[in-house]
Amino acid sequence: MKTYTYSELTGSELDDLARRPAIDLRGIADQVAPILDRVRDDGDKALREFTQRFDGVSPEEISRTVKSPEELDLSEEVTNAFDTAYSNIQRFHKAQYPVPVQVETMPGVICQRVPRAIGRVGLYIPGGSAILPSTTLMLGVPAQIAGCREIVIATPPAPDGTIPDEVEYIAHKVGATRIVLAGGAQAIAAMAYGTEAVPKVDKIFGPGNQYVTAAKMLLLNSDALIDIDLPAGPSEVLVIGDKSADPAFVASDLLSQAEHGADSQVVFVGIGNFDYNALQHAIDEQLDTLPRKDVAARALAESLIIRTDSAEQALDFSERYAPEHLIINTENAAGLCEQVHHAGSVFVGPWTPESVGDYASGTNHTLPTYGYARMYSGVSLTDFFRFMTVQELTEQGLRNIAPTVTTMAEVEELEAHKRAVTLRLEELKKQ
Repeated sequence: MKTYTYSELTGSELDDLARRPAIDLRGIADQVAPILDRVRDDGDKALREFTQRFDGVSPEEISRTVKSPEELDLSEEVTNAFDTAYSNIQRFHKAQYPVPVQVETMPGVICQRVPRAIGRVGLYIPGGSAILPSTTLMLGVPAQIAGCREIVIATPPAPDGTIPDEVEYIAHKVGATRIVLAGGAQAIAAMAYGTEAVPKVDKIFGPGNQYVTAAKMLLLNSDALIDIDLPAGPSEVLVIGDKSADPAFVASDLLSQAEHGADSQVVFVGIGNFDYNALQHAIDEQLDTLPRKDVAARALAESLIIRTDSAEQALDFSERYAPEHLIINTENAAGLCEQVHHAGSVFVGPWTPESVGDYASGTNHTLPTYGYARMYSGVSLTDFFRFMTVQELTEQGLRNIAPTVTTMAEVEELEAHKRAVTLRLEELKKQ
């Protein structure tokens, strides 16, 4: 890990350290755009061709219904774990259910804001080097609670053309209506445009690699007429630790992020006389036992240690960085958390590893990366709704508001707007 001292750096140098590696968005978009166009134009044929080209597999069915639990080979221990996580995630997200708002802005003028579930949602579940049934939970549970009538799940198939039973189990549990056996930009395009076998959706959720992210961003501004959850790149963690933090705990948190992928972003911000030598020893010791140690080692080689003199300096760097995951392992961790503004999800105290949020505490692990935590929130129940405003006027309400509306219409020289009010007033006079 590359080590820097906060007090030796200028503000611009700190900002430079807080920047993520540059992504060639234009170049990636140039590669992705033809894929999107082919799927839009050729549907399932293109989807199959790209799945063969990129994943080396041609599943018998590119899209099918979800298997029942009786068809799956899962241990009771695994299903119990998923059931517990499902229950916790459901409980937390149910508490977010949006409440309609009704306000009488002036006598006889009643305005409302009412929630309506998005009808058709597409959930992208990454595959590749690791299966992610947890992401299926994080996206499927709020879609189910919201009442989305169609839940389409897309995930890359294994070399034998199957998808993990764990993903299938959760897909059934959350009421998914369709499984698409494809990944990458081609799967995103299929859900956005719809094909013979893949239903078109209204909004696409889920993390992915740079090609998946580029596909979502391009389709957001296309004739596909879809929305997306948020831009999501390589996963990130920033850990703040002081002398009270156990170096072994810190090492485990850093490594749990590093094992996601070689491009994972891992940052440790130490305060005061934290034992950095003990941290390095713990990292070396734990790294050697990891099945994905080569992946984690590559991520750590590009990772950062920032030495600070105070909690204020540590928090300043964290705010500049705006991490996806922020772990505060310090004395008075809860007090520091109150000062955090820019983070996707915060883990407070020595007994709160990021892993609990990734899997089962109840919060959602689909979070903004790449500094987008400054302006994006993580996925929540309300992302599966859109909101309509409704207004209803009584006769007296129209009389009360009419002078304001007609005067403003005159200012803007929109006579038909004014007439829509005055005609009604004339009718009320006749009555």
